[in-house]
Amino acid sequence: MEEKITLNIYRQDPSVDEKGRYQKFEVPYVDGMVVLDAVRYVQEKIDTTLAIRWNCKAAKCGSCSAEINGMPRLMCKTRIDKVGHNITVSPMGAYPVIRDLVTDVSENWDILRQIPKFTPKEDLEFPWKIQQEDVERSQEFKKCIQCFLCQDVCHVVREHSTPYFGPAHIVKAASLDMHPIDSVDRSTFLNKVGGLGFCNITKCCQDVCPEHIRITDNAIIQEKERTVDMTYDPIARLIKRSRTKEKSVV
Repeated sequence: MEEKITLNIYRQDPSVDEKGRYQKFEVPYVDGMVVLDAVRYVQEKIDTTLAIRWNCKAAKCGSCSAEINGMPRLMCKTRIDKVGHNITVSPMGAYPVIRDLVTDVSENWDILRQIPKFTPKEDLEFPWKIQQEDVERSQEFKKCIQCFLCQDVCHVVREHSTPYFGPAHIVKAASLDMHPIDSVDRSTFLNKVGGLGFCNITKCCQDVCPEHIRITDNAIIQEKERTVDMTYDPIARLIKRSRTKEKSVV
């Protein structure tokens, strides 16, 4: 007898449906199958109106983000044999639904445009010379695939009306702040504009990261510490003030 998978897939077209619903489908199981395989089977062979977003099927594009049995995951990286044969697939709850499993994540591009760009220090000899240990410090953050699962799982982003940018964007800012020849301190900006103080360090964001970036340990906490230093450490404030005066004189 052919082994089956039961999928409960969220369906909604906001232009027509005020509320969403779950629709049940049965899909044949194949060894090594991932959730994306099952959802694509539904779209291709059972209901072609199902809207999904995917691209590489290699966990590198971040397109197929969804909530699988209530947990933010990449559909292409989630094996059926790890989550069971009765699976609920929902769109990311932190974002408005465009249709079915497709959500509108465009607000993230608006946030990214606000983060101060890479600004190299003045009077540097070219080509730039950078120590390997400095390269490796921020290299971890370059692995971000912008799947926004960390944004989805963050209860501050998802459930509260705050100015908090969210973990994905703190990672971006931290990668620039840790560049050895960058001249901009983004920690004060993140605190005043990006709502950095709203993060209560639950580490749920790094738990769901498919690239295993230590978002809280290596990015958020570092930026919080810098913010505290620049706000409350009198010596750090004095150094920053003196550097500002030097630039204004020049």
